[in-house]
Amino acid sequence: MSNETSPAGAAKRRQGIDFKRYLTSPQFFLVLIIVVLVGIIGSAKPNAFNGAFVIAPLLTSVAIFTIVGLAQMMVLSIGQMNIAVGNMAAFGAMFTGLAFDLWKMPFIAGLLVGLVAGALIGALTGWIIAKTGVNSFIVTLAMSFALLGLIPTVYTTLSPGSAFTAKPEGMEFLGRGTFLDVCMAGYCGPAAIPVMVVPVLLVVLLVGGLYSKTKLGREILLTGANIKAAELSAIPTNKRVVLVHAISGALAAFAGILLATSTGSFTPAIGNEFMLQSFLGPILGGTLLAGGYISVTGTFLGITLALLIRRGLELFGAGIEMLNVFLGLILLVALSAERIRTVRRRKPAELPSETPPDQPADRQALSSGATA
Repeated sequence: MSNETSPAGAAKRRQGIDFKRYLTSPQFFLVLIIVVLVGIIGSAKPNAFNGAFVIAPLLTSVAIFTIVGLAQMMVLSIGQMNIAVGNMAAFGAMFTGLAFDLWKMPFIAGLLVGLVAGALIGALTGWIIAKTGVNSFIVTLAMSFALLGLIPTVYTTLSPGSAFTAKPEGMEFLGRGTFLDVCMAGYCGPAAIPVMVVPVLLVVLLVGGLYSKTKLGREILLTGANIKAAELSAIPTNKRVVLVHAISGALAAFAGILLATSTGSFTPAIGNEFMLQSFLGPILGGTLLAGGYISVTGTFLGITLALLIRRGLELFGAGIEMLNVFLGLILLVALSAERIRTVRRRKPAELPSETPPDQPADRQALSSGATA
């Protein structure tokens, strides 16, 4: 047996193919751009990455918006979208604030109340989409307007200052604590890394594991790649739609709660900046709007790049208007690239001679539909 036909040789060829694929992936280009930007900003502004005063707030923002990106990515995985992601974040955070301020609940219990509230509003949205067949854009837009009116009404009715400011034990540590506050055996961690990074990493690992390691994740991706094929495969697609929207709502609520803990209060304005970032991260990272393919790592990198650009523009004195223009252009470029990738992925489906009848192109796409 030659080396090329041996199992070891086959493994080496697969590794080579995987490496070449990575070099042409959106994730590799995002890493490259991030490294270049860090070098440019660091050279132009030597104090731009001061640990406690710059890196810690930047990592806090990356942590919060990564959860926001994952909330949108969940829905994009089935070929839908969640326009109400920001208001769902405010809705979940509002219930956590109620639990702290009016119901005097401890931190963990109040956190769970907010997550359940976000999951329920997300599940209701998914149920409406599944039962009526109305486009997710329309349903989530309507839900966004409904929550936009409901949330401020609740705040003004139940709180004289239109904010919940109770801080149970543990809230300050999660929202503003750093590893400098965590000491073991006489050693304290760096002040540049916020404590918030730990639960966010756990969520990232759980979402990545859901798509890459579980049957449920594969069913969700198949529902997004081809819902008719999923139904023929006996997958309960309506239940998967409801589940995905419920998880998206819970993740949005978690992001809203994290933002509230970092600012120190729960207000109706939570989630106002979530919409653009929720799409930027997944789309820059390679997630397809058409569904069936996601990238958890890419979502994190996309969020990091967007926030790094924002930080760079702020350091060079750019106003909020220029920032919005720049981020809008980035999203436009990302959407154009996403459209090109979608066309390239679906092109083999138009060539019956290359795709056997019993192996549709959607199944081939599904096999690589989730990346860590």
